Amino acid sequence: MKKIEKYLKNISELIEFCKKEDYIYIQPHNFPDHDAVASAFALQEFFKHFEIASKIVYDGEIQRDSLKQLIKELEIELFHINYSFMKDHHKIILVDGSKGNSNVTDFVGDEIGVIDHHEVKALEDIEFSDIRSNYGACCSIIYDYYKEYNIELSKKVATALMIGINVDTAMLTRKVHEKDLFAFVNCYKNADMDFVNYHLRNSIKTKDLNFYKFLLEHFTQFKHTVFCYFPNGCDQNLLGILSDFMLTIKEVNTVMLCAKNNGKINISMRNEKKGINLSKIILQLIDGIGLGGGHENMAGGIIFDYRDFNEEKMKKEYFALFANI
Repeated sequence: MKKIEKYLKNISELIEFCKKEDYIYIQPHNFPDHDAVASAFALQEFFKHFEIASKIVYDGEIQRDSLKQLIKELEIELFHINYSFMKDHHKIILVDGSKGNSNVTDFVGDEIGVIDHHEVKALEDIEFSDIRSNYGACCSIIYDYYKEYNIELSKKVATALMIGINVDTAMLTRKVHEKDLFAFVNCYKNADMDFVNYHLRNSIKTKDLNFYKFLLEHFTQFKHTVFCYFPNGCDQNLLGILSDFMLTIKEVNTVMLCAKNNGKINISMRNEKKGINLSKIILQLIDGIGLGGGHENMAGGIIFDYRDFNEEKMKKEYFALFANI
């Protein structure tokens, strides 16, 4: 564990710290989603106001076609870690993820900051931590920085933030804090709403319907709880979309979907029932074989070796947790 000379108490101190560097690396979580990409982009643009140069570097893949379109339309520059020349001394700020999480690769470099809205703890070996687990989207935290410095949002930044907030809160229906609403209203003023609305309405493609068909034909339901396994794979972001889709069914309030991808098992969970904390449940279910995290009503995880996954055993343990609920 590195020795911290000085902890940074707020965004102002982080800015002064970053000014001393040639440039900063901004790292969203692996297989970044809309909130992660939009947060990283908005932070990069925020730093430009203080003449801080930065690069966005990620691991995994940009999987969703809608996200690829967002990146292209807003001219967001992201670099895969395989094409980066990061060194030990380079400084890294993590957004929408935290050091030690299963979906955050430990890059070569020095992590100095975490900006996140998941249920994680501030780390002792990080100079700056801004963790607001009561926020629905990481984008809303980045918006607060603009507001604090009275910086007007550009159309591209406002558009990115609007999409990130909408996607991560399921159109303001999931875990919405008043700060998310405030960010939403103020981004609305500057955003390209035609693009935002088009983007939000067109989140899947025709080929994705095969996954919907498989889900509807193979899911198992116990009381108000649903489980389904995709043995032939389903990308992580689509797995989340499918989880949200199942919650639109009146008789369903908790969902667990699993998919075998590249020798690993990806897991997506959703919940709309009070008193259930999925971030704790997923850790219980994959203890010793994987890692996971998230929020009370939205969580994800990974089992590193598919051979450690037993569909029937997982389903039985999952349903047993809800037997008396």
